[in-house]
Amino acid sequence: MKLEKVIAVRTTKTVYRDGDKVIKVFNDNYSKSNVLNEALNQARVEESSIHVPKLLEVTKIDGKWAIVSEFIEGKTLETLMKENPDKKDEYIARLVDIQIEILNQRVPLLNKLKEKMHNKICDANLDATTRYELHTRLDGMPNHKKVCHGDLNPSNIIITKDDTAYVIDWSHVTQGNGAADAARTYLLFWLEGDIQGAEKYMNAFCKKTDTAKQYVQKWIPIVAASQLSKGNEKEREFLLNWIDVVDYE
Repeated sequence: MKLEKVIAVRTTKTVYRDGDKVIKVFNDNYSKSNVLNEALNQARVEESSIHVPKLLEVTKIDGKWAIVSEFIEGKTLETLMKENPDKKDEYIARLVDIQIEILNQRVPLLNKLKEKMHNKICDANLDATTRYELHTRLDGMPNHKKVCHGDLNPSNIIITKDDTAYVIDWSHVTQGNGAADAARTYLLFWLEGDIQGAEKYMNAFCKKTDTAKQYVQKWIPIVAASQLSKGNEKEREFLLNWIDVVDYE
């Protein structure tokens, strides 16, 4: 495999293209268990009806763990939004349709969303009172078994020439409450500074799923704490503001 063409660089990994393959190479300090969990997540979701790049192998390259997947030719929904700003509402509606399709799947062996969120709250470097409040709120939310992508944003959806939508980056997928996944996507729009897009997304999701906006909003402090656990200092103040909004309106 040739690691020459870089297509993405993240904090913990670098992604390369080699012909019809994508090679995701993780940093030295990225744990083996997390790499294997991501590969297992992708393999399990592959067995559903969602269009997912095929997992080809898990290997080591120059001593670093790597996941090799099928390369999907196309443009991300994010790129299409930038190229066609007049069609943004249409693309947001497409994003919601794709998310609904994912949420309608059942993959029983995936990790539980609530368990992951409880762990993230513990790791978020918050005071004990705030952690207690968040844990209590999380415990009170309904239990579902929907497939939740966990990082569904326009950059993780590839539209091919024949208009097929492929969803990538399944490292955060769980099974749980779909409103949590919607709250996460809403927050990701905010983190990109696209407040208008966030509100359009929220309105579209709630309308298409007949979900009360207040119900999705109750998840926002929880998913903000989950994001906070990543330790990105540039986001910390912003996320703390969301966590403080206990009765968000």
